[in-house]
Amino acid sequence: MKNIVEIANYLINKAGFSCQIVLMLTIMAVAGKAIAEQTVAPNQVIPVDHIVAVVNEEIITRNELNDVIQNTTRQLQKQRVQLPPSDVLEKQLLERLILTRIQLQRAKELGISVSDTELDKTIRNIAKENNLSMGEFYAALQQDGIGLSQFRDEIHNEIIVTRLKEREVSSRINVTEGEIDNFLRTQETSSIGNDEYHVAHILVQILEQMDATQVEAKHQRAEAALRKLQEGVEFAQVSAEFSDAPNAMQGGDLGWRPIMQMGPTFAEMLVTMQPGEVTPLIQSPVGFHILKLLGRRPQETPVVIINQTHARHILIKISELISEDDAHRMILQIKDRIDKGANFAETAKAYSEDASASSEGDLGWLSPGDTVREFEQAMDALLPGQISTPVRTQFGWHLIQVIERRSQDVSEQQQRQTARKAIHARKAEMVMQEWLQQLRDQVYVEYRSEDTQR
Repeated sequence: MKNIVEIANYLINKAGFSCQIVLMLTIMAVAGKAIAEQTVAPNQVIPVDHIVAVVNEEIITRNELNDVIQNTTRQLQKQRVQLPPSDVLEKQLLERLILTRIQLQRAKELGISVSDTELDKTIRNIAKENNLSMGEFYAALQQDGIGLSQFRDEIHNEIIVTRLKEREVSSRINVTEGEIDNFLRTQETSSIGNDEYHVAHILVQILEQMDATQVEAKHQRAEAALRKLQEGVEFAQVSAEFSDAPNAMQGGDLGWRPIMQMGPTFAEMLVTMQPGEVTPLIQSPVGFHILKLLGRRPQETPVVIINQTHARHILIKISELISEDDAHRMILQIKDRIDKGANFAETAKAYSEDASASSEGDLGWLSPGDTVREFEQAMDALLPGQISTPVRTQFGWHLIQVIERRSQDVSEQQQRQTARKAIHARKAEMVMQEWLQQLRDQVYVEYRSEDTQR
């Protein structure tokens, strides 16, 4: 990893964070360097900072915005992307700063937090995925003029924003078994196929409250973007200038996606295209879209064999009435009773405080990841018929008995899970845009010019 933008790209592609991490980290990269490198001559005049926007009771300053503009400009130049007009770039980046600030405020209202332990683990994972020791990782940050404390704060904020979106967006999306059945049936019979497509995307957004005149203005804007593409202007440049999508400054790149995740209208166009080609305008409920096909590759459906364990357990919970020591003492007494010949299933039915007690503690067939780590590790160490020593998890104290094991073909279940994810992702894109706009509409935002503050 050579610079902070590579760290940002890791967070998008590997850790599942949003494209807004790039915006957050660009603020850091330039702000850190500006502080580290700044020298002031004795008679040098230092420009006075001023407010460019107020978001509820928080401010965004001209220096903050300038930092982002400078670093974004530098990164676009490194990618050899022609810069959009300076006023367009400034407007786009200011809106993204405002949107990030709004999301952090909303997360604070909801009490969304991240612990130091979780934050440390995320940073270690970033270093590990880039084959860096923590010392090498800190050196990479220092090379870009970024302090560790500053980096931790920004990663902390991005985790918060990600959790906010998971809470607010995922709760609005429901994928039914019928939808999964239809998806798989269509996949089998459709001429579209099952390949993966690498796509870049430009979105000119329309809002529900817009009248016909405003929608037409957006349509004209989208047409202007398409004309530039047809004239040979680079897609990344047009994206930076025209797109309202969160990844506009990253060339609109959506990465590799199964074709069935793209939605029928997009899919029908993409399957007829060659890499490098661009679609005409496509209108959807959220706006006008332009797609560019960057690549295509076959998506195989592998046979998935996993090891499953049929197990039962006894659980003693810890509560206001039962202390840690009392629960531990009780599970030891139960273990002693079973060691002396008591039947595990009957004992589970009599003493277990888990919902499985009514079925003699039977948990059925468990796949990897179905239980918490401590439970799974203890269960995996047992042979069929063996009973564990007491195991502590977040739920309390357990005794575990392995009944039998098997290797199971879960290809069909895997296909259904893949279908569920694809349907969820397709719905999420529209819900995300609607949610962000609703959030934006609920917040007081005031734009301030330099002239008004003189």
